[in-house]
Amino acid sequence: MKIGEVARRTGLSIDTLRYYEKLGLIDPPWRQGGQRAYDDNIVKWLNFIKLLKATGMPLADVETYARLRREGEGSSAERREMLEHQRAVVLAKIAELQECVELLDYKIMNYAEIEARHRAEDGRKDQTHDH
Repeated sequence: MKIGEVARRTGLSIDTLRYYEKLGLIDPPWRQGGQRAYDDNIVKWLNFIKLLKATGMPLADVETYARLRREGEGSSAERREMLEHQRAVVLAKIAELQECVELLDYKIMNYAEIEARHRAEDGRKDQTHDH
């Protein structure tokens, strides 16, 4: 598949794909009539790279992971360790974000109570003016 199709299917720009190729994150494609041509597995790999980056994995670590992947099964223990570490990082971030959500919920509830009190007070004022 051509680079434009890979870009469309992954949501990555053509420039990003070329950059990833330069970094060694993706293998250089074979050439078809002078144009880059990628096999179908590239989309799965690029989506995995996107996931690793979404976890906050530094690009240097993604590069290391890609290098280890090219080395084959002999590097599986090191790749597993990298993923276990990143999983721990993600779980810590989730815990931090959960605390943030709890604080936001608390503040939202407080403001809702304040607004309800004001509406109740305004309602009582309106009733006293009707008499």
